Amino acid sequence: MSRILSAVAWPYANGPRHIGHVAGFGVPSDVFSRYMRMEGHDVLMVSGTDEHGTPILVQADQEGVSAQELADRYNRVIVEDLVSLGLSYDLFTRTTTGNHYKVAQALFKAVHSNGYMIEQTTRGAISPSTGRTLPDRYIEGTCPICGSDGARGDQCDNCGNQLDAAELKNPVSRINGEKPQFVETEHFFLDLPALAQPLSDWLGTRHGWRPNVMNFSRNLLADVRPRAMTRDIDWGIPVPLEGWESNPNKRLYVWFDAVIGYLSASIEWARREGEPDAWRQWWNDPETLSYYFMGKDNITFHSQIWPGELLAANGRGDKGGSLSEFGDLQLPTEVVSSEFLTMESSKFSSSRGHVIYVRDMLARYQPDALRYFIATAGPESQDADFTWSEFKNRTNNELVAGWGNLVNRTASLLHKNVGEIPQLTDLQDVDRAALEHSEASFGRVGELIGAHRQRAAIAEAMRVVGEANKYLADTAPWKLKTDNPERMKTVLGVAAQLVSDANTLLAPFLPHSAQKVHEALGGTGTFAPMPQMNEVEDLDLPDRHYPVIQGDYSAVANTWSRNEVVPGTPVAQPSPIFVKLDDSIVEDELARMRGDDE
Repeated sequence: MSRILSAVAWPYANGPRHIGHVAGFGVPSDVFSRYMRMEGHDVLMVSGTDEHGTPILVQADQEGVSAQELADRYNRVIVEDLVSLGLSYDLFTRTTTGNHYKVAQALFKAVHSNGYMIEQTTRGAISPSTGRTLPDRYIEGTCPICGSDGARGDQCDNCGNQLDAAELKNPVSRINGEKPQFVETEHFFLDLPALAQPLSDWLGTRHGWRPNVMNFSRNLLADVRPRAMTRDIDWGIPVPLEGWESNPNKRLYVWFDAVIGYLSASIEWARREGEPDAWRQWWNDPETLSYYFMGKDNITFHSQIWPGELLAANGRGDKGGSLSEFGDLQLPTEVVSSEFLTMESSKFSSSRGHVIYVRDMLARYQPDALRYFIATAGPESQDADFTWSEFKNRTNNELVAGWGNLVNRTASLLHKNVGEIPQLTDLQDVDRAALEHSEASFGRVGELIGAHRQRAAIAEAMRVVGEANKYLADTAPWKLKTDNPERMKTVLGVAAQLVSDANTLLAPFLPHSAQKVHEALGGTGTFAPMPQMNEVEDLDLPDRHYPVIQGDYSAVANTWSRNEVVPGTPVAQPSPIFVKLDDSIVEDELARMRGDDE
């Protein structure tokens, strides 16, 4: 057994999340974590809502509420949506907790005391019309390196290079289109050049990463430069140094504090478990494996900035230094980045209404139908497109006609003809072959999930479903009831075992239906544990409450193998597992996107 840290990207709390977001960070991390628990590993899956930075302020201003009120609202929306989707966090928290403030400030001070936070004068952008600071990400222009339009003030997505907003050609504000003014300002920068060699050495030891992630990460080192870790803004975590802490307009950069959330969430989890140091088993033990899940736009922060912060806190850059109070913090085992999901061939856009939010999707369709689409057709290693036509076809032709039909047909035959799971007696070659092929699939599917090849893994699991359907068709137990009832019972017993095997294989992908399939075969108890939303009190800020996601997932330990069906288990008349979608939903949804119903 190994310890596994499943570190999941923090959704930003300036609005509800759409299905493209959960396709990148949500479903892939949950499939992996569920599988690892079933394999017997000790998994800690953590994340939360990212609640600082300018977008929160901008949205709050537009809605006439405070930044905290806006964050509170969307934190709750996001928590509810992720619970409904079945994402099995051990703790999903937020970055506006007292615990997170303490951890982020302590890590900043550790990096600073080791000499890797350097103070520099830079040019900051000001909005001429409001006088407020305009952060880099809210400035767009032409990239001075590759010439691409639409480069942001902190990074060009086209060439991947880090930028300063003042370097952009023809810069404009994304908020109102005006040309920003640039003034001198003091900030702390993470001294990435002093960390470049250990970063390069670390990347050199990484094997099996997705090529896009490794190539992008290595390219970042080709033009490494100090990166600003503070901002001119009044919403965020105060800079914990004398002369800075009391400055109302200087805060830690939102991305500096957001990635620290993986550590602070682990610490909060341990405190809530009543074992304050338990988090160290996932952070200080070099044998622990850590996997970070995100979309490709966040690779920079997870393969360079966060590892750089960890190295600096450990005193392992060119300047040396000592370990922080957090001990020897381990660097990521792997950065698992998905590509982008588009919708009907266009980028998601909330402002244009070209979007479907997780909440709206789950209000109309089964959560496992969405999870299935993401697993089978999501942006695992290249950009993918969600279309309503493909969603309907995959749901009807694969989930309903393939997997759902196998479950319902098997359970119905058992209920009608036997009433219970029969004994497996007098097996024939066709029975043994079917059982052997099914059992062998656990190794293949598990290996693929462990290697973050989930599309191939679920395809293999569905191949097992197809073979089970073929076994039923070939043996035709419905024809044996009169002529050979004992043979019929054996065939149905084999079919029940094949369904049970397939259900285990599909459980990480389809946990909601996995529980229903388990019960359709007469199973009791928890087969696929679900997360819960709990209201908790802030550990450090009395009288402040917020929702978190927690869960007890211990029931699935060591279940990634054949679970023998138990002869004599009663089997009731089943209900359909999946809902078949009418052809009309395609045009209905396209019309909704066009606003025809408004």
